[in-house]
Amino acid sequence: MSKALELSKKYKTLLNNYGINTPLRLAMFFAQTDHESGGFKYTKELGNDAYFKKYEGRENLGNTKKGDGLRFKGRGFIQVTGRYNYTLISKDTRIDYLNNPQWLEREPDAMISALWYWQKKKLNTYADSKDVKGATKVINGGYNGLKEREKLYCEYLKLFSLT
Repeated sequence: MSKALELSKKYKTLLNNYGINTPLRLAMFFAQTDHESGGFKYTKELGNDAYFKKYEGRENLGNTKKGDGLRFKGRGFIQVTGRYNYTLISKDTRIDYLNNPQWLEREPDAMISALWYWQKKKLNTYADSKDVKGATKVINGGYNGLKEREKLYCEYLKLFSLT
């Protein structure tokens, strides 16, 4: 909880720029990013080199070159994965993550990437309607960790309603 509050203060202007500026939106954003990053501990997908072979040759991720699976593994508070997504975020933010993918492991860039994804997927719509399940489906592709996300959402809603 204290890490999310710290991040919300540290990146207040950036959050505002992405329209994450109401208790509902802050609670949803931080509940989802908290879960996705293991309590803001991880900014890169965990696994050994062999694990990332599952991404090799995945055209839906734009991984067309040998080594793309490992090079463009998930990074950020909401993990950007694949050459295609690294290309998009680089174009949209004008930060060269394509040639410097490891930058997404740094806290400011992990935040930028999560906000970029949030905006791309129009997740404020889910936040405004308190739809944790819907936001989880968009972010996760399924409902992994839904109970924890719902619990975090309730806790963050109380926290951000008081601040």
